[in-house]
Amino acid sequence: MKSKNLLIIANSFPHKNCLYGGIFVKEQIDALAENFNKIYIIAPTPHLPEFFGRFEWIPECWRKGINPIDYSYNNIQVYFPNFFMPPLNFLREKYAESAYKSTLKLILKENINFDMIHAHFIYYAGYVGAKLKEKYKKPLIITGHGNDVYELPFRFKNFEKMAKYALGNANYVTTVSKSNYEKLIELGVEKEKCIVIPNGYNEKIFKQISEQECRNRLNIPENKKIIVSVGMLEEIKGHEYLIKAMRKIVDKEKDVLCIIVGSGQLKSKLQKSINNLHIDDYVKLVGAKPHNEIPLWMNACDLFVLPSLSESFGVVQIEAMACGKPVVATRNGGSEEIIVNENLGYLVEPKNPDELAKKILLALNKEWDEEYILNYVKKFSSDEIAKETLKVYERVLR
Repeated sequence: MKSKNLLIIANSFPHKNCLYGGIFVKEQIDALAENFNKIYIIAPTPHLPEFFGRFEWIPECWRKGINPIDYSYNNIQVYFPNFFMPPLNFLREKYAESAYKSTLKLILKENINFDMIHAHFIYYAGYVGAKLKEKYKKPLIITGHGNDVYELPFRFKNFEKMAKYALGNANYVTTVSKSNYEKLIELGVEKEKCIVIPNGYNEKIFKQISEQECRNRLNIPENKKIIVSVGMLEEIKGHEYLIKAMRKIVDKEKDVLCIIVGSGQLKSKLQKSINNLHIDDYVKLVGAKPHNEIPLWMNACDLFVLPSLSESFGVVQIEAMACGKPVVATRNGGSEEIIVNENLGYLVEPKNPDELAKKILLALNKEWDEEYILNYVKKFSSDEIAKETLKVYERVLR
């Protein structure tokens, strides 16, 4: 394997203007890197004139990702070829073809040689990977992560057509949860070439740090019970229900503070809800934070909460557990496969502030076994997940 070159096609990848985009892809690749001669990452990037950067309805990584700069580190080379993609759903099929053309042009220009292709996300990276497989006759693995499995292939007919084309050309398909696996089988993927490999966390970053030290560094009160939630401020993440739950919690306990880390188009709406419920002193929107700062927020809290309406996996949960923290999450499709018993946290129905408030209060007043949580989460470390991914690579290359 160490003589081989791996080509990664990804919808997004971290760069200096957008540190979050594709961070879970980067962490998997970093754990795999020593097993390859060279890894090439191509993240075809929608080109938007800077004028569009002012519109919040355009995804943040697109707005911040205008003209990202190629870079390299260790044995990894990262490229961001541009293609034109106005955010109009009915043109999505043409976008995928444009992404392929920009990728192919780059491969020819840089004379990139590779032995295997791994595409992250079915659309549009999987489509690009399938076209490259046809041209170069190299094996292809596709990983379905989230809405590319449970939403995109089914929302529009042309999405389903492209998804089936991509998946039908893959030698192997991996995905991050059992619920995603079932969707992929429904979409026509053969069971013998589909496997669940969950997302992993970076054990070098997400680990226990002194709670007091973290609170001091972040200027968080030491005399309060701290709840932390991390995620984009979008409807699917369910923060409005966490805010409503906090109103009920504050009526019973005053020594609590909920900190929501993340940015997004719902920031103004969520802040207005906080103001209207008169809980400004109990719920704080602190904005997006660098990835390497997130462990500080997680270690500073007593409880991590994930109120999402839908998740393919929800890697933030295992990152919080790696810091020794219990989790209250919704039954969202991914969390049920992580919070498997009440020694790790509690599960509630989505969109239910009453039940969410009840479980948060219960969790805040429970003595948790940190060692049990830390031992449980080790199986999700990036090194362990890399081993499972390498097994797939070896099968494909054989």
